[in-house]
Amino acid sequence: MILSGKEIEKHMGKEIVIEPYDPKRLNPNSYNLSLHHELLVYENRQLDMKMPNPVKKLIIPKDGLLLEPGRLYLGRTNEFTKTDRFVPMLEGRSSIGRLGLFIHVTAGFGDVGFAGFWTLEIFCVQPIRIYAGVEICQIYYHDIHGEYERYSSGKYQNNTGIQPSLLYQDFKE
Repeated sequence: MILSGKEIEKHMGKEIVIEPYDPKRLNPNSYNLSLHHELLVYENRQLDMKMPNPVKKLIIPKDGLLLEPGRLYLGRTNEFTKTDRFVPMLEGRSSIGRLGLFIHVTAGFGDVGFAGFWTLEIFCVQPIRIYAGVEICQIYYHDIHGEYERYSSGKYQNNTGIQPSLLYQDFKE
């Protein structure tokens, strides 16, 4: 079951943490998160799953940054989120998608107990100018039934910035 906006608000500061929190961003069944001013892009156009892939940092200026189609940009939310009892899910906002900008191509499914900033997989189908601080995606929460273990460690837990792929760690023995 997806939590309503009123239910999200009821659990704020307890089982759900969003910092900073602005009640004006609360929707009927989600909460809008905003885009940080930094992006990462992979330096090489050919990537290798078994190796760390070098990245370059981009800063979104006040007058925006024009994204190129066919390039993956990694961004992050301004907001830190944490859940202790619910399954967090992240989706792009429909107004953003209607411009041909995809915010979370895969991996929008979080784990109970995840704490950190969300890394956004940003991809566009046509050139588009983006701006830091825009409400770019929405987080919503599912209730979980049955016994579960709370996520407490992992490659991306308690991150403080944009996380490029750490898949190469899965290949280490």
